Amino acid sequence: MTETGNKKASILLIYTGGTIGMKQDAVDQTLKPFNFSQILEEVPELAKFAYKIDTYTFDPLIDSSDVEPSLWQDLTGLIMERYDEYDGFVILHGTDTMAYSASALSFMLGELTKPVIFTGSQLPIGVPRTDGRENIVSSVEIAASKDAEGHATVPEVCICFDNLLMRGNRTTKVSSDNFRAFKSENYPPLAEAGINIRYNSPWIRKPKDWNAAPVTQTRLDTRVSILKIHPGITPQVVRNILCGDQTRAVIIETYGSGNAPCKEWFLSIVKEAVASGKVLVNVTQCLGGEVNMDLYANGKTLKDAGVINGYDSTTEGALAKLFCLLGRFEDNESVKTWMNIDLRGEISK
Repeated sequence: MTETGNKKASILLIYTGGTIGMKQDAVDQTLKPFNFSQILEEVPELAKFAYKIDTYTFDPLIDSSDVEPSLWQDLTGLIMERYDEYDGFVILHGTDTMAYSASALSFMLGELTKPVIFTGSQLPIGVPRTDGRENIVSSVEIAASKDAEGHATVPEVCICFDNLLMRGNRTTKVSSDNFRAFKSENYPPLAEAGINIRYNSPWIRKPKDWNAAPVTQTRLDTRVSILKIHPGITPQVVRNILCGDQTRAVIIETYGSGNAPCKEWFLSIVKEAVASGKVLVNVTQCLGGEVNMDLYANGKTLKDAGVINGYDSTTEGALAKLFCLLGRFEDNESVKTWMNIDLRGEISK
């Protein structure tokens, strides 16, 4: 554990793996994970806050492309175990699946009274031009921030990257080689870090009861598939995904405001899947905008066939929400009902 300064605020820095924790080996010049308990040596700026900063490192470390729901369950368990000890939590995570993990924890940790902030970097922390130091510093400062009443300024699951704090379940990775790797097209940033950190207070979710313990949901059912509509898609592909025996729900990534082919074979398979009890959710392929199945005839046919509206949710957000709802309910009709309800600020309704 690493501890520094007077107890102005206490933060648990959780390292799961990813680019941010890499340093160049002095002997063979390869990038290797460094001892994260020595984080203050790599990011000395943190000492200037005079916060109490402890670290927890997952063993083994996890490449973000290998992330599984079991990591989300472990993170939820760790945060709940240490919840009363810290004012905020910063999770260092690889960028490839960070939006999936942030979305998942937003549903697994309900009624939060403290920040849970994901961050990472595009360049290793041991590289001179790394974005990792600034991302960590901003994340820690935001995680420690409190309002005039002593409550957390941002009691949400968020992603902090390239000076922007975004709601976790509204965020998508959009670039593999730009420092602004994430965007939240359908929801404004919760904070922007410039000379000062400017909080967008009206857009930040607050708990109903600041004294209540968070409500956790760790039982997940991952029998969800994703069908991306594209020109030339074949009946066999659509049937295999929509009607698979081991699938309870399918996210259909449609064109524009929720449109898909209106060919008879396609609609027939959709109706067959709905009739068998599958949960089909319409999410747009576009980064921005929302699904409106009443706007065009092709969208209306999906609605009439029993496909439910994903509104302006991201694919990552819809996937995480389905995992949690399917884990909570045995019957799919209940899942369909709750998919239409805004649970964690994931949809604009």
